[in-house]
Amino acid sequence: MIINTNENTSIITQEKATIIELVKKIEALYPKFKNQNIIVHLTSIKSIVLEDIIEFLQISNQHRAKKHSFVIVTESFDSSKSPDEIVVVPSLQEAYDIIEMEDMERDLGF
Repeated sequence: MIINTNENTSIITQEKATIIELVKKIEALYPKFKNQNIIVHLTSIKSIVLEDIIEFLQISNQHRAKKHSFVIVTESFDSSKSPDEIVVVPSLQEAYDIIEMEDMERDLGF
């Protein structure tokens, strides 16, 4: 797991761990980036199924409840099949766009 931080966003890049191992690592290190937006970059995994995405549901809900964005980036999953509580996009640029839009909504009180 590689963690890069810029401004108010942490990008967590999955290297070799399984999804379950990655979620456990994120939960263990959560205090480190709990006050930032989080992007989980899963592009190294070639096949992602709905069950993999759902593994992030609890931490996504927890993070979003604290008024921060949580976005998963993967090209190998159809984001239309994702639960509404989890944001899944195919590129880092789209993840940044989502965070920007959500920041504006929070600023406006939504």
